[in-house]
Amino acid sequence: MLSGELLSEAYGRVGGVVRSVLRQAGPALLEYRADQEANSIAWLVWHLTRVQDGHVSELLGEDQVWISGGWAARFDLPFAITETGYGQTAEQVGGVRASAELLGGYFDAVHGRTLAYLPTLTPEDLDRIVDTSWNPPVTLGARLVSVLADDLQHAGQAAFVRGLAVRSGA
Repeated sequence: MLSGELLSEAYGRVGGVVRSVLRQAGPALLEYRADQEANSIAWLVWHLTRVQDGHVSELLGEDQVWISGGWAARFDLPFAITETGYGQTAEQVGGVRASAELLGGYFDAVHGRTLAYLPTLTPEDLDRIVDTSWNPPVTLGARLVSVLADDLQHAGQAAFVRGLAVRSGA
């Protein structure tokens, strides 16, 4: 299996978890928080998608789908358009309210672009330095694995929160 194919297989697993979490999810389920400081499914899916969108856009040298695809306007969130969720307050986390269809649509747009990009990569591409602000500098391959790890963690958290929410009757 080539590197791009392996990455495509791994990223595809994020999509499976996200779609499962969003399946037949209404507002009460999407906005459920285990406590006032906890993340909701809506925030987790939005955040993992924003992270993938931001990093893959940068790697492609393209605008983020969040902006170019009109998703920021559709979500109409109560904070800056550039927000990705890093360092947000509990109040900001609670401000992410969106339908499963909206969350899924944005995820599918970003994820589809990522899955189209990955098979084009060669081993040489993956060794290219994309960020010199770290020691050692970050390669394209390492950046993609980092995004994948973050996305898988957040998708798993969203699945866990869904289980909690269902058990609580949300």
